[in-house]
Amino acid sequence: MRIAIVTESFLPQVNGVANSVRHVAEQLSRLGHQTLVVAPGPGPTHHLGTPVTRVRSVGLPGYRSFPVGLPDAAVERSLAEFAPDVVHLASPLVVGAAGLRAARRLGVPSVAVYQTDVGGFARYYGVRADLLLDRWIGHLHRRADRTLVPSRASHDQLERLGVRDLHVWRRGVSLDLFEPDRRDPARHAVLSRGGRDLLVGYVGRLAPEKEVRRLAVLSELPGIRLVVVGDGPEREWLGRHLPGAHFTGRLGGSHLATAFATLDVFVHPGRHETFCQTVQEAQASGVPVVAAAAGGPLDLVEHGRTGLLVDPDDPLSLWRAVAAVARDAPLRARLAAAAHEQVQDRSWPRLVHDLVEQHYRAVLVRHRPAAA
Repeated sequence: MRIAIVTESFLPQVNGVANSVRHVAEQLSRLGHQTLVVAPGPGPTHHLGTPVTRVRSVGLPGYRSFPVGLPDAAVERSLAEFAPDVVHLASPLVVGAAGLRAARRLGVPSVAVYQTDVGGFARYYGVRADLLLDRWIGHLHRRADRTLVPSRASHDQLERLGVRDLHVWRRGVSLDLFEPDRRDPARHAVLSRGGRDLLVGYVGRLAPEKEVRRLAVLSELPGIRLVVVGDGPEREWLGRHLPGAHFTGRLGGSHLATAFATLDVFVHPGRHETFCQTVQEAQASGVPVVAAAAGGPLDLVEHGRTGLLVDPDDPLSLWRAVAAVARDAPLRARLAAAAHEQVQDRSWPRLVHDLVEQHYRAVLVRHRPAAA
């Protein structure tokens, strides 16, 4: 099968969309499919044998390191030359809209993957375009042949926008990378001041929509040390308000996996996640999770069994949950063990196999009679 992936973000960017596209492209190639990636911004023009067509972009105001794609004739030209069987639209917005339009003109079926709540993102930043963006997202997904969503919350959100043929397709996790054996006792001893403190960590972009400022309440909790992995526009504020915290900066690969596994508790305070991949990575790493009871984490965390969920509207709920697991080592062990077992069937090879067999093939079968 020939699959063209049109995405709003790709390497060298590090975010949920770019990472999932990378995994999908790699697994499709391993399965023997031919792939093309169309993406905005400067970057490599090949990735492990997959050609990458680069289209025009601009830096996001206030976040210049994040390129936003522009409408570009190169999208349709590259798709026409590649002649795909299916067009995969990863979090379509601008480049994805051009990819959808090209797919319809070329008579090629499309599968759209919803991954970013752009309207919610705009609302959080006070941009008065949230309703317009919601309508645009709904319009794009209604025109795609099939839409895949990462969680029940996202399913409900798009259903309210009038999108049909919705299917839950979650994200995979690299089980060979994120695993408990990555724990580094020597590093833990140094960061925990010889074992006197529990290491409570956050991993992800340090951005306002992640609500990372809620971590400040944990700096008042005795017997813990905060570990913050990542970078972004909130780094300076966090540095001032999290005394004693250890900031690693952005990590990847084995360094990231070691950082995860060396934590005693993982926290994610934000309520705007359509999925929340870092929760899965923490669970695969054998680390108990405390996350906001909203969006994607509702599907990933069973409260009291595979982690703890906290009220995102109660500023002290995060403090109470972390305090509870901090003083109860058997609880931490039970939550970590149950969550680790739960994610063992969520590998990327399995998820991409389902993507091909359940979703790509479905739109191809449905499209062929119409084309005939």
